[in-house]
Amino acid sequence: MKLVCVDCHKEYPAPFFDYQCECGGLFDIVHDTKHLDGEQLKRVFHERLSERMTPYASGVWRYKELIFPELAEEFITTKYEGNTGLYASELIQKYTGNRRVLLKAQSENPSGSFKDNGMTVAVSHGRSLGYQHFTCTSTGNTSSSLAMYASIANGESYVFVPNKNISINKVLQTLSYGANVISFDGTYDVGIRFYEQHSKELGLYICNSINPFRIEGQKSIVFEIAQYLNWNLPDWVVIPGGALSNVTALGKGLQDLKALGMIDKLPRVALVQAEGANPFHQMVSAGRSELIPEPNPYTRASALNIGNPPSWKKALRTLEETNGVTCSVTDQEILDAKALVDKSGIGCEPASAATVAGLRKLVSLQIIDKDETAVCILTGNMLKDTDALKEYHLGETSRGAFRNTIQTAELSLQNIASLL
Repeated sequence: MKLVCVDCHKEYPAPFFDYQCECGGLFDIVHDTKHLDGEQLKRVFHERLSERMTPYASGVWRYKELIFPELAEEFITTKYEGNTGLYASELIQKYTGNRRVLLKAQSENPSGSFKDNGMTVAVSHGRSLGYQHFTCTSTGNTSSSLAMYASIANGESYVFVPNKNISINKVLQTLSYGANVISFDGTYDVGIRFYEQHSKELGLYICNSINPFRIEGQKSIVFEIAQYLNWNLPDWVVIPGGALSNVTALGKGLQDLKALGMIDKLPRVALVQAEGANPFHQMVSAGRSELIPEPNPYTRASALNIGNPPSWKKALRTLEETNGVTCSVTDQEILDAKALVDKSGIGCEPASAATVAGLRKLVSLQIIDKDETAVCILTGNMLKDTDALKEYHLGETSRGAFRNTIQTAELSLQNIASLL
């Protein structure tokens, strides 16, 4: 295993570890897989599906050979994350207009979001280095995931949370797991800058997506999709974009599978951002080579409320390697799509529904053909933001196209029969 800078390409062999190269670029982790056999790995991964009460029952650590082969088992910190559902929904299929749509419900992870796939690896690595204090800055999901794993590891978590445009549900979840929560003025990016400057002197292990071990863990999402589909991936994978770590991990995972001959072709990747926080989409659509940060991002999908995504260079590489596309959707489009995902019985938080809204838009624009197949990744649980549910379904100003409302009626046979 080695760390390779995505900017200057300088290599650092293990056990060297840092978050950024001396040139300022972020690191990729590169594994030597020449000795691995793809067909043999398929058999190993299949056998581990039946394991119970071992680290390999995890939907992340099942793929340890491709994620962190050098880690001693004693440091693995797991809550059997992953193993999340892959669902078909006739309702969503009709809404998007595709021949076949599957929803990968990362919302079923133990802390309720896809962040668990990466956090289990980051905290495990931190433990192996002797850290007991873990940190992140977060709009919500990262903080609750970190707090959960730090507690499992008998460590302490220190979480920096912007004091506006976040979900109180996620903050309460983070507090409940025992985190030390520091609320501050400013955006997500302010918190990033603070710990980049001070984490070493404070003895804090950073668990945001600048940590390359987070990316390694999140690769398991596409490994799991491929395994569930017997190593035959769909034409498209649609993913929401905030900090852009998820699309980065998706690209790395796809390249791993292709290099080992475990899949025949790469699916195309569609990255969806919210209109109020879409600097990456603006860069790609304008054909620019540098990202211009959005200083005051705002979207109701709070998990996407990031104006200066740290992993944009890695994300751009994923789009280039997969002939991918980006698009931007409004908050109303996101909330309407969320209502349909919820009504389908699967459920998700607003940021997750950006994938369904984005797929619908890309089909309408004929960028994605209606006969092509797609997997939409749902990143967070519907209970992560109950204010969004209340505003959409019960708010006086709500104009939700698919709104359900509470009906008041006297309990009599005649009255209830009239509602049926």
